[in-house]
Amino acid sequence: TFDVTPTLKTFSPTSGPVGTPVTITGTGLLQTNKVTFGGVTATEFTVNSDTQVTATVPTGAKTGTIAITTKGGKVTSKSKFTVT
Repeated sequence: TFDVTPTLKTFSPTSGPVGTPVTITGTGLLQTNKVTFGGVTATEFTVNSDTQVTATVPTGAKTGTIAITTKGGKVTSKSKFTVT
């Protein structure tokens, strides 16, 4: 088994209310099994490709970093997503 360590490059938009779809780009994202916004797990996310995941801002999300967990590890955004 070969697990790729993920990277997280950008996300858009950088702010929005609960329910906002956020497009996250990076590498090694095919095995994504968890996305969090400020530590709160997103219950809805779609792995679009190895370089893109779309996640919906979950109820209870807090302003903070976005983290993606895959079989290869966990990566956290350098900038914060602002929940409005």
